[in-house]
Amino acid sequence: MAAPRVDRRLAAVLAADVVGYSRLMGRDEQGTHDRLKAHRKEFLEPLIAEHGGRIVKLMGDGALCEFGSAVDAVRCAVLLQQGMTEREAGVAEQDKLRFRVGINVGDVIHEEGDIYGDGVNVAARLEQLAEPGGVLVARNVHNQVQGKLAFRFEPAGRHRVKNIAEPVEVWRVVSEGAAPRRRLPALRPRRSIVPAAAVLAALVLVLLGGAWWLWPEGPAPAGKASIAVLPFDNLSGDEPTG
Repeated sequence: MAAPRVDRRLAAVLAADVVGYSRLMGRDEQGTHDRLKAHRKEFLEPLIAEHGGRIVKLMGDGALCEFGSAVDAVRCAVLLQQGMTEREAGVAEQDKLRFRVGINVGDVIHEEGDIYGDGVNVAARLEQLAEPGGVLVARNVHNQVQGKLAFRFEPAGRHRVKNIAEPVEVWRVVSEGAAPRRRLPALRPRRSIVPAAAVLAALVLVLLGGAWWLWPEGPAPAGKASIAVLPFDNLSGDEPTG
């Protein structure tokens, strides 16, 4: 019996969440919930649909979205951040709702309306690296959108992220009114571990080599200078005393 066919397709995946949502809920639970709900209904959902995307699922303060185009996903993300800045302009700084966004292009599995796979996982990890109000994209997204949008992109380094085997090359989207930059944690190179036994063996060889040069075996080869010890002649005329 043939295995059931897995529904796969290439997609641009956008992951977003609210920065410090638990803290904001602790300060004003009902007010924070109501504002986020209004933003979703009045602004986020129409904006995503306008750019050909769909909300795959909502996760408390976050959302997972799928787009058929990387260009549409990045443009939507930037407009989302700019629109949220405007909509939250009258809110006290410590109470503002700020999103962070990560975008990746990858092969994803479709199952019962949800999506799975590394394409989704990388987008979620980039979102966690993004600064409040910022957008980070993977290299494959940058390759597809450069020259097609009126935004600049800055390299943000290569980063190892949870449950992803290879480091991810990250780019930051820079637009007018973008959030202040923060330095991302640098990728730490893997250390080359030399076994202690190998170091010890090398040290022993060095010591043995030095000993051989200091105490050579056998008589000195012909032609090499040597020191001779000769009998002592008494030239003073005095008899030696015992």
